[in-house]
Amino acid sequence: VQLVESGGGSVQPGGSLRLSCAASGYTPRRVGMGWFRQAPGKEREGVAAITGGADRTTHVHDSENDRFTIARDNAKTTLILRVNNLKPEDSAMYYCAASAWSSGANLVPDLYTYWGQGTQVTVS
Repeated sequence: VQLVESGGGSVQPGGSLRLSCAASGYTPRRVGMGWFRQAPGKEREGVAAITGGADRTTHVHDSENDRFTIARDNAKTTLILRVNNLKPEDSAMYYCAASAWSSGANLVPDLYTYWGQGTQVTVS
């Protein structure tokens, strides 16, 4: 099972990014997946998640509801996070995660089993 994130980088405030997560050795179509971020000295927090299966219900952190969009392409086992109007406080390592058993769109890190190595986002 491998999750590989890409798309991070350095952007100016107000800019946008599209983060991708490719899954291999595993078919996460029926389980929930999510994006999390962790800044230095802070706990890992969930920013957006999406259910497994066909309904693809999303759950975005309340404070980011108007800037973060999550989507998944089950045919390609790819998870996407689009972030608009980036702010300096969005700077963090962004991680993709997949559950081993739950189909829910959860923002709690402990509910996820598989994690990528992360992609760095710096806004300045």
